[in-house]
Amino acid sequence: MEDHDVTYRFSAPIQIKMCDLDPFAHVNNGVQCNYFDYGRSRYFESVFGEKIDWLNMDMVLVHTELDFKNPIKVHDDIVCETSIYRIGNKSVSMIQQLRCAQTGIVKTVCKSVLAGFDRATESSIPIQEKYKEAIRKFEGI
Repeated sequence: MEDHDVTYRFSAPIQIKMCDLDPFAHVNNGVQCNYFDYGRSRYFESVFGEKIDWLNMDMVLVHTELDFKNPIKVHDDIVCETSIYRIGNKSVSMIQQLRCAQTGIVKTVCKSVLAGFDRATESSIPIQEKYKEAIRKFEGI
């Protein structure tokens, strides 16, 4: 999945705080992972139509990769755009981007995989059908 081939149907605004900045006055790369976590949570709450209890959610993040394309500065108006582009039996593939709403410039792209997970047995499980259906409906896939 190339990031320029994506239609993002979900966007969440990100609030940049002073404590997010590194010594160069850019948002720290590690902090950007938190922005993607926030966007991911908001995406699922919107698509599933309910608040997510992450202590009981039966999906976990198992892979993530980030491409830092442009620095994020304190006055950038950042949004986290999110899309799921593949649904498997036991996993879903997600792509997200942090984009400056003022300029349209993409700052960072994140590709991740979430897998079905049974917390009691600590083992892999299929993604629930209700989740797959909600994602397919929202994404049009």
